[in-house]
Parts: sequence; structure tokens; C-alpha cells
Amino acid sequence: MLVVQEARQGNPEEVKARLDALDTITTLELSENALVLAENLVDEGAIPLTAFEDALHIAIPTTASEVEYLVSWNFRHIVNATMRPRIDAVCHKANYEPIIICTPEELMGDD
Repeated sequence: MLVVQEARQGNPEEVKARLDALDTITTLELSENALVLAENLVDEGAIPLTAFEDALHIAIPTTASEVEYLVSWNFRHIVNATMRPRIDAVCHKANYEPIIICTPEELMGDD
């Protein structure tokens, strides 16, 4: 579980708060399909090799049919208007509908 691994890093008090929050959320496991899609995202230049974990963050929910949104603050490789067309193209080529990628603020709206 990639998100859980990342949540365990940093200040111990903040780690506990993140892990407690994750206990209330359904997490997704890495599937073979997600691994292949992540490799495709890197191989086709949509995501740099140095950011393979970011490719996994995109691929895991994209290959899970019950997920509609990927919410992130990663503007470098995930929530990035320049990279988005390349990400979408790789997903389409692999016969996946691209996931909607947005920030928490975009998902929640202006309310």
C-alpha cells in the first residue's frame, strides 16, 4: 500500500495522525495491471522514471474500476495540466478510462 508507506514517513506525531486518518479509508492494493500501466506511463514518457511512485499513484486507481477521482497535491507529476494529456493518452492506449485527477480544493468546490 503505497499511500500507507508514504504516510509512515516524517514527524512521528504527524505520522500517527495520517495513519489514523487512513484507517477510515479503503485502500487499494498494487495489482499486476496497475504495475504494467505504471511501467507504460514511464516507458512512454508521461511520467519520468525518477517519479515511478507517482506513476503508481496514477495507475493503481485507474485500473480499479470503482475509483473515479485521484486527489493529490503533487503538482509536479500528477496534478499537472502539461502532463495530463500524456497520462490520458497512455491510459487510453492501455484501454483504461483516465481517472479524474484534481486537488482536494477542486473536488470539494467553493462551498
